[in-house]
Amino acid sequence: MKANEAQHELVLERVLDAPPEKLFRCWTEPELMKQWFVPRPWTIAHAETDLRPGGASYVVMRSPEGREFPNRGVYLEVVPNRRLVFTDAYTAGWVPSDKPFFTAIVELEPLEGGRTRYTARARHWRREDMEAHEKMGFHEGWGQCATQLEEVARRL
Repeated sequence: MKANEAQHELVLERVLDAPPEKLFRCWTEPELMKQWFVPRPWTIAHAETDLRPGGASYVVMRSPEGREFPNRGVYLEVVPNRRLVFTDAYTAGWVPSDKPFFTAIVELEPLEGGRTRYTARARHWRREDMEAHEKMGFHEGWGQCATQLEEVARRL
């Protein structure tokens, strides 16, 4: 394995018909996140972003039955319109979380015609967590979210 390869990584890559600037807004503005961040019919009940390395992220996902799932984390890297890295391994103030699950890396590469190569990576500490994420429907769910993301970005 090469030094820059992750051992327990799931990857979704797509070409989206929207420029990186609009996709970045959708990833970082809470009101826009609420429109696409979970596969429908799930919704986002609440979203907060503090967009800086060490800044807190807080997203509450709501199931169709009304059950809420809070997700806290921190941003590790923020490169406007190009890259976001965040993890649930920490919460605000670099407090370790009870059970770290993954780190997400979102890359937005501009392409001709206002399109973007969109790459979303989920890196897990343990193989078991990666396999659980895959069984939860990583590819289907994150794929549906990518389609929803593109729809919202195109309306901006």
